[in-house]
Amino acid sequence: MKYMATYDLMESARNTNAWMGATARAMASYPAFALTMNPLLQITAAWGEVTERTFGRMNVKPDWGIRSIPGPEGQDHLVDITPVVEKPFGSLIQFQVRRRAPMARKILLVAPLSGHYATLLRSTVNSLLPDADIYVTDWHNARDIPVSAGKFDVEDYTLYLVEFMRHLGPDIHVIAVCQPAPLTLAATAYLAAEDPGAQPRSLTLIGGPIDPDAAATDVTDFGRRITMGQLEQIAIQQVGFKFKGAGRMVYPGLLQLQSFISMNRERHNKAFADQIMRVAKGEASDHDAHNRFYDEYLAVMDMTAEFYLSTVERIFKNREIARNDFTVAGKKVDIGAITRVAVMVVEGEEDDISAPGQCLAALALLTGLPEAKKAQHLEPGAGHYGIFAGKSWRLNIRPLVLAFIDGNSGAEAAGSTKVTRISAARRGR
Repeated sequence: MKYMATYDLMESARNTNAWMGATARAMASYPAFALTMNPLLQITAAWGEVTERTFGRMNVKPDWGIRSIPGPEGQDHLVDITPVVEKPFGSLIQFQVRRRAPMARKILLVAPLSGHYATLLRSTVNSLLPDADIYVTDWHNARDIPVSAGKFDVEDYTLYLVEFMRHLGPDIHVIAVCQPAPLTLAATAYLAAEDPGAQPRSLTLIGGPIDPDAAATDVTDFGRRITMGQLEQIAIQQVGFKFKGAGRMVYPGLLQLQSFISMNRERHNKAFADQIMRVAKGEASDHDAHNRFYDEYLAVMDMTAEFYLSTVERIFKNREIARNDFTVAGKKVDIGAITRVAVMVVEGEEDDISAPGQCLAALALLTGLPEAKKAQHLEPGAGHYGIFAGKSWRLNIRPLVLAFIDGNSGAEAAGSTKVTRISAARRGR
């Protein structure tokens, strides 16, 4: 399947479905047909509207949609998204709040590179922005990156994080969500050995696969069943001539989306059938719950082949982070070198992507870090999405993370005391 023809065939199928939806909507909405009083026309028009929007969103990077935030003085503050460090495969961006002095909290939010854009963390950014200066890793769609930019694998990803942390300085607090948790831990350990003065003050790991074998999920089972040769054959394609990255080997976003949907196919089928009926009855709106969720969920991006394959092989199959045997640019990265960065682990009890125990394995690797600088929290009843963007995040986890950050922002002794309290409160769960 590693040919441009297969990549272009998928893109053509997407375009065709979007066109079919638009055509059905236009034809079934023709005013003269209203004289027939046939309800099938309304359903056809509704199907066309939902189909057009569904397949059209797959090709568009969502907007952050964060225009302003309320200030303590009762006035709204406009928000500008400003590139801070720009690199071929990803940029460091800042959510700059106008007319606001620099905040005491400075947070680097490391977004996943696992099929969706960094905008997946929109609600997370929104919830933290009133209380902190926020920076986010904004990964780029591989199909838009020329082949001349070179490769991008897990080691390059780690070095990007190292550069971002160095740029922001030692007063930064890092939060890594899901996929980047192991590589963010590795980047912190790299700094601990190579540039101790650039280490962040704290590191919060949320639902990430530090040790995939600690608890089995469908994701880990798939990684065990398939060989690297099989994976390369079925997942990797070559970007077509339509895009700037023509010729680059990638794991296409459309293939990833197919995998995402197959995990909960019945639920997605029902959601779309219900939405068609709501549109037909005139009960839907442009920004209703269905559209808000699926506009983000369906927007997918390509990953470089080397990043995807090296993630599966080195993080999942060989467990290089879990075994503390990870190397970057020929240098061994020792997780035990982290001795002063406070680390907190957050997991969801019902997480079926990174099951409880996978992220918690990070604390055992931190052999050089005092127990007083470690914390953990298992959120009862929370799934994967809920621990960084849902109700569990808003009501329980966000306050804990901010308290953890505050406890490690001043003198080291004061930070240790507060971390111990959080850890003790949650260790039994």
